[in-house]
Amino acid sequence: MNRRGVGVVLIAVAAFLFAARYLAAAIYGSNTTGSWDAELFHGMYGYVGSGLTTAAIVALVAGVAYIVFGELTEGRRRDGDRSQG
Repeated sequence: MNRRGVGVVLIAVAAFLFAARYLAAAIYGSNTTGSWDAELFHGMYGYVGSGLTTAAIVALVAGVAYIVFGELTEGRRRDGDRSQG
């Protein structure tokens, strides 16, 4: 798999991790016997913590870096092929 492909996969992982925090908050909140409202969801969202968001940001930055690095190296490779031809 080339660098651009790895970058796209890392961005997809970042999107999954970002959504997983919301899903975890909804799952925690669904186990309560009280009424479901925004205040309960906000409380459960805070209960989940920031670990998933941190991991999502790291994966997003790494994915963008891989894509940029892959584009730069591909551009250099194409420029080298043109100068020889």
